[in-house]
Amino acid sequence: MSTIAKLTPLALICSFGWAQNSNPVPAAVPAQMIVTIGHHYGQVPPALTKNDLTVTERYEPLAVTNLIPLQGERAGLDLFVLVDHCSNCEPGSKFEELSQFIRSQPPTTKVGIAYIMNGELQMGVNPTADHERAVKALNTPEGSRPASPFRALEQLIRNWPATCAQGKCRRAVLMISNGINPSAQDKLLDDSAEEALEAAQREGVTVYVIYHPSADYLNADPSKLYAGQVQLAHVADETGGEAYFLGFGPLPSLAPFLTDMADHLANQYLLKFAANPTEGDGGMHRVMVKSKIPGIEVMVPNRVFVGTGEAVPVEERP
Repeated sequence: MSTIAKLTPLALICSFGWAQNSNPVPAAVPAQMIVTIGHHYGQVPPALTKNDLTVTERYEPLAVTNLIPLQGERAGLDLFVLVDHCSNCEPGSKFEELSQFIRSQPPTTKVGIAYIMNGELQMGVNPTADHERAVKALNTPEGSRPASPFRALEQLIRNWPATCAQGKCRRAVLMISNGINPSAQDKLLDDSAEEALEAAQREGVTVYVIYHPSADYLNADPSKLYAGQVQLAHVADETGGEAYFLGFGPLPSLAPFLTDMADHLANQYLLKFAANPTEGDGGMHRVMVKSKIPGIEVMVPNRVFVGTGEAVPVEERP
């Protein structure tokens, strides 16, 4: 065998090793999202640990680095009640139920009031620990020009007042609206809803919605009512929240749904995990979070913003 033939396998091995070293596994970057324990049917939900959840992206497991109960010193919450002054709305006594809900919030929850008027955001009061002040800012809808309610939701999220320290406070919205965008070209795809959804996911805001129709809903086009409900449910579900409605008519009472929402807010965690890196200034990643505990449902946004923060050591990844 010639000298050249003897050296060829060694050269190939060295070349392969160099190729591997020139393409190292990229380090993961930290990401986080709010995890809510869903319906637990009257039973006290167990305290979760980081070992009780799995996080995957495109079926690839991601390392869970921490799971922090949002209770005690970490229970801080900014909650905006966003009321649509929809055309011909008549909430009536339901606003008294909403007032009682605001008064019942724990001291760690700051409540803000805002309105949707002619499709634009109208501020009532910034999140405050003075719940009576928030109640006084709550006014029944006076009616306005029909317009997309999601533009105002997006505006609220993008211009959220700095009422809590960064990373020290959850943020959530309770939106009361019929969800109808009269200018939407597609009844099942509303650009304004998509933009509000992305803003909420990027900023880590959980959206809860209560469907409330106009007083003339019986004479309205059912397909438009359905489209509004679809968009409301879409935004709520994909931010880790909940949408509440029963048919096309108004809810007979808000109380049971507000109680359900309060239960969700009382059983939340901050999930931290090692995400795959994102090029540029960061971007939205579609992830899936599941509970390993039978009978425990977790509610999470289906996408999370991943920035370009300090890398997580590769050895912490599965």
